[in-house]
Amino acid sequence: MITHDVAIESPCPTQFWQWRGFSIGYQTAGTQGDAVLLIHGLGASSDHWRKNIAALAQHHRVYAIDLIGFGQSAKPKPGEAINYRFETWGEQINDFCREVIGESVFLVGNSIGCLVALQAAVFQPKQVKAIALLDCALRLQHQRKLSWYRKLTFPWIQKILAYPPIGRFFFSKLAQPKVIRQALLKAYGRKEAVTDELVEILLKPARDPGAADVFLSFITYSQGPLPEDLLPQIQCPVLLAWGKVDPWEPFALGQKLAEFAAVDRFMPLEGIGHCPQDEAPEVINPLLLEWFSEKAIASPVQD
Repeated sequence: MITHDVAIESPCPTQFWQWRGFSIGYQTAGTQGDAVLLIHGLGASSDHWRKNIAALAQHHRVYAIDLIGFGQSAKPKPGEAINYRFETWGEQINDFCREVIGESVFLVGNSIGCLVALQAAVFQPKQVKAIALLDCALRLQHQRKLSWYRKLTFPWIQKILAYPPIGRFFFSKLAQPKVIRQALLKAYGRKEAVTDELVEILLKPARDPGAADVFLSFITYSQGPLPEDLLPQIQCPVLLAWGKVDPWEPFALGQKLAEFAAVDRFMPLEGIGHCPQDEAPEVINPLLLEWFSEKAIASPVQD
């Protein structure tokens, strides 16, 4: 069984930035080239990009951020000062780009990080040079996507989980090494990539005070934007890469997103599941570097 002292080999030390009175963790590497900002998925953190940062930093200034509520970032109680919504995270990304990076960026997201990247680009289109989406969250539990009979039952499930004693008990059962490992083995096409280190990357932030409330706030959130809402508003080119064996975000549905005009390239990823950057960095790193090189055009930051 995994223990609490499993080492996480981050490529660079975590730094902190103050945003709206809260501490936000991020990692950075590289001293030259265009800026790249990496945005993790649900329950993950900047450490989920540990296999990508150094490779990308050979040609770019690379930043990997912990969204508020995740990783080493603050986890304030939902609804008081922060709502855990894509609009909030999109604003966080844009403020980080302006205050810390200081120039237009390439955005790279995985899972819900893709929607955060899209939302940021909708809010501040001139701040984003291009976007790479790796297995974008389709939000299949969104109220607009539920079948009629699930629309009758799903709100009740959400209400039950929103009751703090029940929701926190549910979270405590999920935040266990064995459960996390089983979920990762299902999500990953390449099972050998599911290591003790990876389990600890997801488990460590889940032990923080407030982590349960953040998680429950998001999983009971079935409104807000879908990728189909945001992609028509995107003014920069989009790379869409999709693991063909992703069990959570089906490849066939992801392929349909390639029909949007903003999607410049669709890349199927054979044998890869939900987290391509971690499963197959030897595929994703060259793909991203090639994409950045193609799309490296000047785009000044807008106030």
